[in-house]
Amino acid sequence: MLGYHDGGALRYAGKVGTGFDDKTLRMLAPELAKREVTAPPFVNPPRGFEARSAHWIRPELVAEVAFTEWSDDGALRHPSFQGLRPDKKPEDVVREKPKTHKASPGAKPKARTPRTLASAKAAAAHPRAAPGVRLSHPDKLYFPEAGVAKQDLARYYVTVAPKLLPHLRGRPLSLYRCPDGWQGQCFFQKHADLAVHEAVSRVAVPEGDGTATYLGANSAAALAGLVQWGVIELHPWGARAPRLDRPDRLIFDFDPDEKLAWKELVTAVGLLRTLLGELCLTGFLKTTGGKGLHVVVPIRPTLTWEAAKGFTKAVADFLVRTFPDRFTATLAKDKRKGKIFIDYLRNATGATAIAPYSVRARANAPVAMPIEWSELKRDVRFAYFNLRNVPQRLAGTRADPWADFFTTRQTITAAMRKQLA
Repeated sequence: MLGYHDGGALRYAGKVGTGFDDKTLRMLAPELAKREVTAPPFVNPPRGFEARSAHWIRPELVAEVAFTEWSDDGALRHPSFQGLRPDKKPEDVVREKPKTHKASPGAKPKARTPRTLASAKAAAAHPRAAPGVRLSHPDKLYFPEAGVAKQDLARYYVTVAPKLLPHLRGRPLSLYRCPDGWQGQCFFQKHADLAVHEAVSRVAVPEGDGTATYLGANSAAALAGLVQWGVIELHPWGARAPRLDRPDRLIFDFDPDEKLAWKELVTAVGLLRTLLGELCLTGFLKTTGGKGLHVVVPIRPTLTWEAAKGFTKAVADFLVRTFPDRFTATLAKDKRKGKIFIDYLRNATGATAIAPYSVRARANAPVAMPIEWSELKRDVRFAYFNLRNVPQRLAGTRADPWADFFTTRQTITAAMRKQLA
């Protein structure tokens, strides 16, 4: 938590959550601990969830923090911790104002330099990413190996918004932020922050004995606002507000041992598809942008999270019992050698999975892509689908493989559970 002095008072200026490494945190921990106090030192301390679990300290440590700008409510946008400044006094830390220089009487205006003209051309070439959303540093390379910049990522999300947003609306999101690109420091964030664009929605989520505020995305502007915030990956919940206690989809994550051939993975998801068919359930297939595949089963929101996880565990256990040489449902790495891990744990309260059409923070900007079952004839993992070719695919004449996803009405019944047992 950051602050600055203003006429003798310490004013809150938001949080900084990036720029640290393990060594820095080990160094900071004892310095913070020995300064702990019971009350916030700010005249305008954060309230509610933003202050939950805070450990207040005496404002004696001076930090250097890089940031892009000040928000309207007095918080730093996109702050990044650079290190401590023992050479500076705490009372010297104030909010500095940019100086304006008045021209001398009779002085001629300075000619615009080539750099200024170039900047003006660049601004004209890079308009708003979406209505009301401008990108800072639009040319920053997020995927250097693919020549993909921040503005390319924003344009991609705005382009695929009609397909992507139906999978996000009303759902709390876990966001994977990489302000310096996928090869830089990346981290997950799910709770709301003052620095994020106003187009990004908020979702109230029961948490502990109270309510937490998560982030959501219901518009193309929100997607562009998240990119401005350094977000690359979008991971939605399996439930939608206001019924966050009732999931409306089940996810089976097939995570193969790296040495397994593609055909082994194809056989595995085919076995699940057959089993789902015997249970009168329809599953939809998507790539993950990595080495695995997801099978997503839309359901009516009638189950609790506990019941949903219990059902998916029963499915996974059935496959493990039937094909013990092929599957495992155990998290332990040593149990996965030569097998495919069926991850059913994505069907628990607060668990998330990569959204359809989301870019992944991996080499060459791969995309988690909905596909037809018939497309498994070729290896479509990793960057087979990517930020460059997905918009072209969507603009073509190919039918939407998930066209029936939101109209598929199916319910997990007691008879299905009995059949699995």
